[in-house]
Amino acid sequence: MPTETIFSNARIVLADRIVEGSVRIVDGRIADIDTGASRIGEDFGGDYLLPGLVELHTDHLEGHFAPRPGVRWNAVAAVQAHDAQIATSGITTVFDCLRMGSDEDGGFAPGEMRLLADAIETAQADGRLRADHFLHLRCEVSSPDVLAAFEGFRADTRVRLASLMDHAPGQRQFQTMGQYTLYYKTKRGLTDDQFERFVAQRQEQSARYSAPHRRAIGEHCRAAGVTLASHDDATLAHVDEAVEDGVRLAEFPTSVEAARASHEAGMSVLMGAPNVVRGGSHSGNIAARDLAEAGILDVLSSDYVPSSLLQAAFRLAEEVEAISLPQAVALVSATPARTVGMDDRGQIETGRRADLIRVDNMAGLPVVRSVWREGRRVA
Repeated sequence: MPTETIFSNARIVLADRIVEGSVRIVDGRIADIDTGASRIGEDFGGDYLLPGLVELHTDHLEGHFAPRPGVRWNAVAAVQAHDAQIATSGITTVFDCLRMGSDEDGGFAPGEMRLLADAIETAQADGRLRADHFLHLRCEVSSPDVLAAFEGFRADTRVRLASLMDHAPGQRQFQTMGQYTLYYKTKRGLTDDQFERFVAQRQEQSARYSAPHRRAIGEHCRAAGVTLASHDDATLAHVDEAVEDGVRLAEFPTSVEAARASHEAGMSVLMGAPNVVRGGSHSGNIAARDLAEAGILDVLSSDYVPSSLLQAAFRLAEEVEAISLPQAVALVSATPARTVGMDDRGQIETGRRADLIRVDNMAGLPVVRSVWREGRRVA
């Protein structure tokens, strides 16, 4: 017998408008949407019904696995704790970021990213998780060992996104030495000599490894159908390189010029939801709200605060005149899903997966009341 659920008396956020009515779910899919009708079902009391959020870039899992320097938590338990916070933030599809290649942030031993990936896949197979989890490989192309780390993921079918990044001084996020000095010398307490040697080493590695590693990873991803992202693009030359590589997602561009060029080239421009909530970038780069007002912001990511994703969407809808709530919700649902080729989710539409969230917007701060994944309540 088919499994049927009805949600009634809801403000349903569709792709282009908000309607009052009911949604019927059959066997995990949206069967129909009835506007203005009074069907008998779970009464939402006028709360919003939104599509489940789609998160493409979160580093949040790392904090559960390594809660203190030198401390490692049970990997499956860490994944469960991460998943619970993700789901109760309204995120039903999440791309968990895993580092490929050692970089100056370091902290993880070889094999630990594979351990986390295996824990995610084990937990998913065991039915422990509420959200649908996929893998996003953050590839530090200037790192000597990035290909060795990447090798362990070549056959992993849960890898659906890979970002190409270079955090060497003078590159992308760190175009000026002022930013790099603050981020690494000051915060890490390096002496002048230590910092000078560190900078020289990273610049040499970037010059030697970035181009061949970027090419090798890009070739594999294109052949395997893995979506490519470019990270921290700052110049038109960076954008041209991304276009040539077949990049579909421009993550955290560091200049308006690069963001606009990426958007016009057909890439989805991604910025951090914490940037919207805080009113600017924590690292001094461009403000996500400025890109939203200019019409060149396509995707939001919670980055390091899962609850910021929904909060940022409501804030943009309330504070940016040109952005309606359906348009803001698309930044955290339909567009990220489409960017990675997941056309079965991200919108409330007949035939799509019933990944849905019930939201009460209380004094401008949204509260997730309930979450469903494929019609099954998970939070």
